[in-house]
Amino acid sequence: MERENEEGPKFKKETVNRLLQLHFKDDKIRISNDALLLMSEMLKLFVREAAARAARQAEAEEVPIVDIEHLEKVLPQLLLDF
Repeated sequence: MERENEEGPKFKKETVNRLLQLHFKDDKIRISNDALLLMSEMLKLFVREAAARAARQAEAEEVPIVDIEHLEKVLPQLLLDF
C-alpha cells in the first residue's frame, strides 16, 4: 500500500513488473502483487540510498551540485551492499 503523503520516488507496478519480466527467460512467469509491492519498496530504498551516497560524495569533494560522476563513484559499493 502506498501512502499519499510519503516522500520520495514512486514506481508504477507496471514498470516494476516489466523490469522483472526482462530478466526472466520464460515469458509465462507471473509476479504476484505482493512481490511487486516488495520490489517497489526495494527500488525506493535503493534510489534513496544512491542519492544520499552521491550527495555525501559531492560534499566530500566540496562541490555544491551532485553530478552523475558522484553516483558513478558510489555505485560499486552500493551494489555490493544491496
